[in-house]
Amino acid sequence: MNSGDKISKQSYDPICGIKVEGDTSVPTAEYKKRRYFFCSDKCKHEFERAAERIRMQESARAGALFTEGKVRWGLA
Repeated sequence: MNSGDKISKQSYDPICGIKVEGDTSVPTAEYKKRRYFFCSDKCKHEFERAAERIRMQESARAGALFTEGKVRWGLA
């Protein structure tokens, strides 16, 4: 087992937000070199249907956290 296969203490299902605990028996998916963990197969299938949209939402949230001042949405 690779160290990358282990679930960290801070793994959350990107669909429903539930904290995912346990070993490698939970459903996983890899998208653009990043592994995602899910609470159920239903959430995994939902992620697979809309992976790019979900990844972009994550990036937007992370950008908002690290941007000083007001966040401006839209095209520059």
